[in-house]
Amino acid sequence: MKKVMIVDDEILIRENIRSCVDWTKEGFIYCGDAPDGELALPLIEQQQPDILITDIKMPFMDGLELTAIVRKQMPHIKVIIMSGHDEFRYAQNAIRLGVEDYCLKPVSAAELIELLRKVSVKIDEEQKKLKGQAVTKERLLADLCGGLMGASEAIETAKELNLSLASRYYAAAILDVRPANSADQQLVTSVRNELDRRLEQPIECLSYYRSKTELVYIFKCNSAESLTRYLHTFHTDVRLQLERQFGCEIYAGLGSLHERIQGIHISYLEAEEDKYISRLTRLNQASLHGIHEPMDIVINRNQFLEFAKIGIPSERDAFVREFAAPLKSLPFKSSYSFYLFNDLTLEALRCAKQTFRTGADPGCSAPRLQQEIKKIASWEDCCFYLNVLLQELWQWRSESSDKYGDVINQVKEYIQAHYNNEQLSLKMIAGQVRISPSHLSKVFSQETGQTLTEYLTQIRIGKAMELLKTTRSKSFEIAFEVGYNDPHYFSNLFKKMTGMTPKEYRNQGEKDETA
Repeated sequence: MKKVMIVDDEILIRENIRSCVDWTKEGFIYCGDAPDGELALPLIEQQQPDILITDIKMPFMDGLELTAIVRKQMPHIKVIIMSGHDEFRYAQNAIRLGVEDYCLKPVSAAELIELLRKVSVKIDEEQKKLKGQAVTKERLLADLCGGLMGASEAIETAKELNLSLASRYYAAAILDVRPANSADQQLVTSVRNELDRRLEQPIECLSYYRSKTELVYIFKCNSAESLTRYLHTFHTDVRLQLERQFGCEIYAGLGSLHERIQGIHISYLEAEEDKYISRLTRLNQASLHGIHEPMDIVINRNQFLEFAKIGIPSERDAFVREFAAPLKSLPFKSSYSFYLFNDLTLEALRCAKQTFRTGADPGCSAPRLQQEIKKIASWEDCCFYLNVLLQELWQWRSESSDKYGDVINQVKEYIQAHYNNEQLSLKMIAGQVRISPSHLSKVFSQETGQTLTEYLTQIRIGKAMELLKTTRSKSFEIAFEVGYNDPHYFSNLFKKMTGMTPKEYRNQGEKDETA
């Protein structure tokens, strides 16, 4: 529903307009009035009406002055000038200020409603046009990765852009290309073109620039095996080949495979975390190679990682002491020692994140564990730290078998209790369960197979179906009751979800009862 505000110094005019129109029935919200432009301005800023109807002749600040300010500061508001002065110069000034219409007092209810509907249609057309202009391939892909678009909307938008999203499996990847020469602005484009050239069937991809140095890829394929194999080579062989070819460093992050379009968001978040930890690992390895201390002591990372995956607590102490036995001669206060344990830690965090797929953030764990590494001064300290690291990884492993069941239930209960609040948002829900919005979005999608927006829509449309069957409320009234202030949007969404308009759904229910 669009909000309307009246500004007129005659109280009888304001009261007459307020009472002569059934605002809700006509699809509008009367959000307030004021006796002059000066008093109206703070109300306009607070209420943000869609349509402002103002008299011309008023004390303190007249309608033309008010219109000039509103058009400059809040150009989205449509202004209708109303005056009892049938003089052409007022109309000229109003038109020059960009008002939507100009009418003479007294104005009847029928004339006012017709005028409001005319302006409302124009607002809808402008919003539709603006939305159409804003939808680009890059915006579509960014919204998919950001979890801001549902599956049905994404498919429809992709169709408008002549893009194919259809696939059985999806995975996201992020490439951060660091040129040796910071002035090389074409490097990222060259890497993108070369990667596209190397791509072979059955793997397909869609990509966009996230920043001047970053590329985001959405890989899709109908074969899980083929996509998994490609992602493995992408992270190793392909990345290394591109680095050699272009003389640059490329930090890559990969997400897991998902069967649903909304899974792209989860895969993207995983790719972001993977890129971060991969970059830390490579920087640490570079520092390790740069140390001039003659050391030939190494750590069997694969052995440690395998135990982290399948080991049990009762065997932990014995494993750690056997694993760390070759490290007894290590000078524990040396730079080499720090980088050796840091390298193992970063690789373990990255591996655990990919294997256990929990909500834990490696970027938060790494600095804390690095502080623990600095405390290692003896072989016993070394064993203690390895036990701490395993405990951290096993906490993730435990979470992966019982993922946020209580949180998901709390979220669903909150949505079911507040679905009729049109302001209900991801941020508001996240605040209730005390989880960051981005993490809640990822967890909810991963656990339920649908985004929060899709679940909220499902609840709202389900309640609307119930009201259509059990009440005689009008469609726009039901739209408002279930949290939609725009009845046209509600009607379109209802048809998309059920295959019928609200009216068709109600009529079908009545036929079933009389059959």
